[in-house]
Amino acid sequence: MLVGSMHGSIYVPQRSLAASCVSCVMAAALAVSIPAAAQTPAAAANDTTPTVSADALAQAATPAAPHQQPTGHTNTSNAGGAGSADSASEVAASESSFEARQQALDQRTEENNYQFAVAQHNCYSRFFVNHCLNRARDSMRLVQAQIRKEQLALDGEQRAQRARARDERAALRRARNEADAPQRAAEDARNEQAYLEKQRQNELDQARRNAEAPQRAANAEAYEEKQRQHALDQAQRGISPSQAAANQQTYDQKQADFQRKLEQARQQGAQKEQERIEKQQSFEKKQADAAQHKADVEARQKQAAEKAEQKRQDQLKQQQLEEQQKQQQQ
Repeated sequence: MLVGSMHGSIYVPQRSLAASCVSCVMAAALAVSIPAAAQTPAAAANDTTPTVSADALAQAATPAAPHQQPTGHTNTSNAGGAGSADSASEVAASESSFEARQQALDQRTEENNYQFAVAQHNCYSRFFVNHCLNRARDSMRLVQAQIRKEQLALDGEQRAQRARARDERAALRRARNEADAPQRAAEDARNEQAYLEKQRQNELDQARRNAEAPQRAANAEAYEEKQRQHALDQAQRGISPSQAAANQQTYDQKQADFQRKLEQARQQGAQKEQERIEKQQSFEKKQADAAQHKADVEARQKQAAEKAEQKRQDQLKQQQLEEQQKQQQQ
């Protein structure tokens, strides 16, 4: 079988060609299995970008890595000592710097994968396919190792930044708690004092009620004695219990009539007060309407005066214009 190359045609047995193809496929599978972020060799193989030789890729891979440093890549010491630790703007700037550096590393990874896919595609058009693939793979792994090193450094800086932020928040909480400790202690002391005072007041009230218990008992006994004496007086006067009940009912009726009249007087007073308030509000509304009407009349009069003055000015201008025209005609 004849295989074309840059040196011309050469005879290659089909068995050797098949073995070479199998080895190439295995090498490509091993290269694809290497851990890298977002490797897309299949998409790159379908790209219509002009082919690049493996030798040119191997020569340009090593020096190209330093020039692809992201613009947001800064040193950890510079990012950590830029400002005060508790500044929100510094935290935001650090986060944006980390994001920019991560995006740059992801872009470099994608470019490295693309360049490897292009080199891998071009190697199959060369005579020494395995040698070309090995060189392309070595170049890809070299760049990948540099990217991995920078990724580990970036991850370490992010962990350190998060640890610093966590320590700062903890320090702020401790400082706030220490600053509020006297106030909390004073508040606890006041609460305890108020509780003890309430307990003492309850004890005093209980003691006073216990001291007044005999007097309350004596008062109740005196009331009962008065009721018995009243019953005896009514019996001596010849007032029967039914007559006493009738007298009590008449007294209760008089009290009820008095309370009803008193409630009616209160309702009439409230109604009159409500009427007085409504009249006052109506009077104030009329006064406000009159003031508004007066203001509207004055405004209309002012507008009429302004219009009259404007009309007079227009007439004067018209007369002056006519006089000028007459003078020009003469």
